[in-house]
Amino acid sequence: NSESIIEKSSLNNRISNCVKEAIPPALKTGSWLLSITVPVSFLVFILKITGILQIIAHFFTPIFSFMGLPGESAIVFTTACLLNVYSSIAVIQTLGLAGRVVTILALMCLISHNLPVESMVQKRTGSSAIKMILIRLLSGFAGAVILNKILPPDSPGISDTFAKTSVLARGFTVEFQLWAVGMLRLCIKIMVLITLLMIFQRILEEFGVTGFLSRILKYPLMILGVPHQAAFLWIVANTLGLAYGSGVMMDHIKRGKISRSNVNILNYHVAISHSLLEDTLLFVAIGVSAWWITIPRLALAAVVVWSKRFIDMFFKK
Repeated sequence: NSESIIEKSSLNNRISNCVKEAIPPALKTGSWLLSITVPVSFLVFILKITGILQIIAHFFTPIFSFMGLPGESAIVFTTACLLNVYSSIAVIQTLGLAGRVVTILALMCLISHNLPVESMVQKRTGSSAIKMILIRLLSGFAGAVILNKILPPDSPGISDTFAKTSVLARGFTVEFQLWAVGMLRLCIKIMVLITLLMIFQRILEEFGVTGFLSRILKYPLMILGVPHQAAFLWIVANTLGLAYGSGVMMDHIKRGKISRSNVNILNYHVAISHSLLEDTLLFVAIGVSAWWITIPRLALAAVVVWSKRFIDMFFKK
C-alpha cells in the first residue's frame, strides 16, 4: 500500500513538473505567434473592406480555379508560404472561406508553410534549400489539384465554419467588431492548443514514449521510403516540427547517430509531411477533416521520397 502511494505520488510529481516546465515556453511561443498572426489578419481585413482584395482575387482566379479555389485563396497561400500555419488560419477566418475550399487550402498550407525558415533549417542538415522550396511548392499545388478531384462536394467531415457574407451590407464598425471577436476566439484557441501540445510533448519525453514510438515505427516508415535509422528524427519532426526540432537533428548528425545521406532522404519526406500532430489539430479545430489533410501528405511524401531514391539509383554513381 505504502509503495503504491509513493509510486502514485512520484508519477503525479513527474506529470506536475512536465506541466510547470511546459507553460512558460508555451506562453512565450504563443505570444510570439500572435504578434505575427494578429497584424497579418488585420492587414487582410483592411484589404477586404477597401476592395483591394477583390482586385487581387480577380488576378489569381484563373490559376487557383484549377484547384477549385477562389482567387483570394492566393492571400492565404502566400501568407502560409512566408509565415506560418497560424497566420494562414487567421487569414482564412478573415476572408470568410468555408467547406472544401478550406480543406484544399489547408493541405496546401500544411505542405508549403514557413518556407524561408524551414528551408534554411533543412539546409543546415545538409539538403538544398532551393530544392526543398521547389518540392514543397510543386507538391502543394499537385496535392490541391488531386484533392479537388477526389474531395466530395459535401464531405461530412468538413463544417462550414466560415460563411461568406457581404462586406458592403454591413458598416465598417460591424465588420471590425466581427473581425475582433473572431480573432479573440482564434487567439484563445491558439494559446490553449500550444500549451496542451507542449505539456503533451514534455510528458512523452519524460516517460520515454518518443523512443518507444521510434522503435515501433522503424519498419512502417521504410514503406514510405524513410530509412529506419531516421525513425527517431521522424518522431521529432512530427512532434516538435522542423524549426524547433532542428537542434535535435543537428545533434544526431554531430554525434554520428545518423548519416547526412539518410538525413537528406528524411528531409525530402518531412519537407512535405511534418508536424502531423500540432498543425493538423489547428485545422481540425476550425472544422477540417483530419483524414483529408493527413493521408494525402503522407502519400505525396512517399511518392517524392521513392522518386528521389530511384533517381539516385539510376542516374548517380
